[in-house]
Amino acid sequence: MRLIENASAEKLRGGFYTPEKIAAFILNWAINGSVDSDILEPSCGDGVFIEQIKENKYQYNSVTGIEFDEIEAQKSDNIMLQNCNIINEDFHKYCNNTDNRFDIIVGNPPYIRYQYFDVEQQNEAIKIFNKSGLKYSKLTNAWVSFVIGSSQLLKENGKIGFVLPAEILQVSYAIQLRAFLAKFYNKINIVSFEKLVFPDIQQEVVLLLCEKNETNTHQIEHIEVRDAEALYKLDLRLLNNPKKRIDIKNNKWTFYFLEQEEIDFIEEIASRRKLPTIGNYAKVEVGITTGSNDFFTVPKTTVDLFELQEFARPMVGRSVQVNSVIFSKQDWEQNQQTKAKSNLLVFPPNGALKNKDGALRYIANGETLGINKGYKTSIREDWYVVPSIKKSDALFIRRNNLYPRLIVNEAEAYTTDTMHRVNTKPNANIRAFTASYYNSLSFAFAEIVGRSYGGGVLELMPSEVEKILLPYSENHTDLLPEIDKMIRDKVNIDTILEYTDNLLLKQTYGLTDTEISLAKRIWKKLSNRRLGRK
Repeated sequence: MRLIENASAEKLRGGFYTPEKIAAFILNWAINGSVDSDILEPSCGDGVFIEQIKENKYQYNSVTGIEFDEIEAQKSDNIMLQNCNIINEDFHKYCNNTDNRFDIIVGNPPYIRYQYFDVEQQNEAIKIFNKSGLKYSKLTNAWVSFVIGSSQLLKENGKIGFVLPAEILQVSYAIQLRAFLAKFYNKINIVSFEKLVFPDIQQEVVLLLCEKNETNTHQIEHIEVRDAEALYKLDLRLLNNPKKRIDIKNNKWTFYFLEQEEIDFIEEIASRRKLPTIGNYAKVEVGITTGSNDFFTVPKTTVDLFELQEFARPMVGRSVQVNSVIFSKQDWEQNQQTKAKSNLLVFPPNGALKNKDGALRYIANGETLGINKGYKTSIREDWYVVPSIKKSDALFIRRNNLYPRLIVNEAEAYTTDTMHRVNTKPNANIRAFTASYYNSLSFAFAEIVGRSYGGGVLELMPSEVEKILLPYSENHTDLLPEIDKMIRDKVNIDTILEYTDNLLLKQTYGLTDTEISLAKRIWKKLSNRRLGRK
């Protein structure tokens, strides 16, 4: 998280402007031959949408542009579009005070975090949420309130077309937004891109195209194109008839990257067959928050240099330090012989450090580096005393690449917040629990409940890990050494899953070959899409 004093003016304004090709596509879809629309651009910036209306000589009744930044508002005004009114005001305030309603609302709302709003903007945003019966959260980003507020300003038959961060499909703070959109609109189209379309930022975006039509149907579709140039080849008729049923209870819209057959299979497996989840057998929590991993996690050379043996505990903090599904004491000892940060420093309160010269020198060195002034460390009574020092039965890597990994913690190592701590409940055997996870169905659900980021990363938070389906059986205990050996021998994960799917899914849980193929297809489709963004 960047502090406000370090954020650029452009970032604070949310000012990453829309490529012309994208603005032209959204307008072409939204106007679609109409000649008397009232059009709103709630964050018009330097006027790319307004410029496209002028260049393409669209016919309309009126155009209104709202822009908070005075200089940018003037740029939009200088386009001199007829019957166009540019208003230099915060959109939240405008939304709460206008009686105007619009046929079309298009734009690229600002991506500004709550803490960058001034008090008046926060209060106006809260009013927008309240109007739609939604709860405002301090995690909320400005684009969420822009989408909700714009929806409130639509006529009975209207459209919105926005450029939004792809996180709308998956982040938890947008759960209620997704539910709101699913109920409010009759047609929703999501257009995503294989390549990044903003030249200056590593931000994956989607186009959200929504339409109200006074029917009782609620359909959604996902369409993926290579880049902004490929939008010109997209048949707009595809957007007129989304095919997939919107599941209002579904928390994430990454679900809709799948075909209806795949969606039906996931729903049937998850609800009607009532397969258990990781949460039925284990509690997942974040790893230890040290406040400065660079200071509190160290290689053996640092332990020896400062004579910190008394305060060093075995730890594993990076996925590269674990080469299999069992992290053994021998694995930890091998890490000790390298430059790996395989030790967690656990210091007692100040009074207990008397005559511990090495520890005192190391702590003093940390203060020279300003470690004691960090956000987490500065609020502690003794800044170098890390709380919540607990081990766990297993580890789940928070950010994953090829596939998400669950690891038995035989070394009894501690871990930082780069991994989650997993502790099994009394009804689970840790070895059977871990072996049961390595199958195509669990991997598919990990992709569905997690969230993907640039670079092909899949991240799962503890509550998301607990939602992964787990075909658990005590009989799977003896399978763990086989899985461990194959991974240590670098056997391809697809080959491993062929072996485990037959035992875990077919023989134990009775899935058919067709169902297993569907599970594998879903996992490959979602993971390949994510990995394709490296």
